[in-house]
Amino acid sequence: MTLWIPITLAAAFFQTLRFMLQRQLSLGTLSAGGATLARFLYSAPLVAVLIAIYMALTGQAWPRFDGTFWGHAAMGGLAQILATVATVRLFQARNFAVGITFKKTEVMQAVLVGWVILGDLVSVWGFVAIGVGLVGVLLLSAPPGLVRTGWRDMANKTVGLGLGAGALFAVSGVSYRGASLSLGLDDPLARAGLTLAAVTMMQTVAMLIWLRWRSPGQISAVWGARRVAVWVGLMSMAGSFCWFTAFTLQNAAYVNAIGQVELVFSALASVLVFKEKISGREWAGMAVLLGSIVMLVLSI
Repeated sequence: MTLWIPITLAAAFFQTLRFMLQRQLSLGTLSAGGATLARFLYSAPLVAVLIAIYMALTGQAWPRFDGTFWGHAAMGGLAQILATVATVRLFQARNFAVGITFKKTEVMQAVLVGWVILGDLVSVWGFVAIGVGLVGVLLLSAPPGLVRTGWRDMANKTVGLGLGAGALFAVSGVSYRGASLSLGLDDPLARAGLTLAAVTMMQTVAMLIWLRWRSPGQISAVWGARRVAVWVGLMSMAGSFCWFTAFTLQNAAYVNAIGQVELVFSALASVLVFKEKISGREWAGMAVLLGSIVMLVLSI
């Protein structure tokens, strides 16, 4: 088996575990902001130490972090914070599997954003895949228990949170790529590690300031929940490094296609771990959306 495939499967698995832990924290003593802080607070120091060791062992000179880098990194970091908060709130409104599926619309939205803003070419099959994806979103959009499903049912808080999270994750991905490329290093692992270290440190400081101002008790709550929260940080770090490594070994389209296995992991977690019931319409919506995403990434 080619190395990038098990690495991608590991990335999706770690990411699913991280969201599972964040969901548990958000349903307990932590707010969506507190659960988001846990992701960065317990991973930033370790990421910084590991990349410093890597740079020393490989004998590479540290790059210059210019304004372009910090601009892209800050934009990506802010978008990721908002996307994570939206995803955690989505978990509080709908079951775990549906929340992850809505988040995965980031793949479709990234293509649309690139086409509208950057003029990136989109094939006919790409537009067909996006159209199929809208059908999946429609099936998922109606609240549980609603028999009829129509376009008006898409205008609700759940859909706003889900599509908003997907759009923000798409923005963060593009921004992180811009930040890492601005470093001018040949080693993709060094670019990824340095970008990840800088971003997570900024995100930690930003979340600490925000929560100290808006919800001061949440910082103490995050520390109090450290036995679980520390695993959120570790799973986040492990998942990020696996994603970056996979992208250095294989075309991003194929990595994204394999990465959709996260939807399968999330469905299993929803049923087996959280004991949630997934309706027939939700199963159909997840299947349609998964098919559209795979079709899209294979058409890029």
